[in-house]
Amino acid sequence: MTEARVIVAGFGGQGILMLGKLLAHAAMIEGKQVTWLPSYGPEMRGGTANCNVIISDEPIGSPIVTEATAVIAMNLPSLDRFAAFVQPGGWLLLNRSLIPATPARTDVQVLAVPATELAQQQGSARVANVVMLGALLPLTQAVRQQSIVAAITGVLGRGKQHLLDINLRALEAGRALAEKVPVPS
Repeated sequence: MTEARVIVAGFGGQGILMLGKLLAHAAMIEGKQVTWLPSYGPEMRGGTANCNVIISDEPIGSPIVTEATAVIAMNLPSLDRFAAFVQPGGWLLLNRSLIPATPARTDVQVLAVPATELAQQQGSARVANVVMLGALLPLTQAVRQQSIVAAITGVLGRGKQHLLDINLRALEAGRALAEKVPVPS
């Protein structure tokens, strides 16, 4: 992996910024160069939120992603806004639970993840973001699985250790789904 440029977008309250933070934290654990640039509307919960994460083996010139290797769209407005940012051949992961449409682009790889349903099967719809993170890992190889596990453990801290198990199950559910997808070399 030379560089992963990821955009994560959805409604405030869907854990968009947390997903990006976990990805960035895992990259730091691996000693990689990383930027995390959050953006959210003034409404916060229910408004729009997105973040740019760049992970590289080389110094990063700008934290802004203009050509993404992957976009995670958690809702239809996010798909509409960010689908054009995926580079040809890149990944577009969409939350099929909230996005009934199929993207018009044919030059990208698409994975529709029933993130909300998979999260509910783990015990809470609130971990749909972690399901999507789990799906991203085998497709992009941006960071190692064990680094994400360490990031989740560290970010949750002692006060939220009771949430560790459900997050790890959600991560695994997303990973297992994505591993069934053939990845072009």
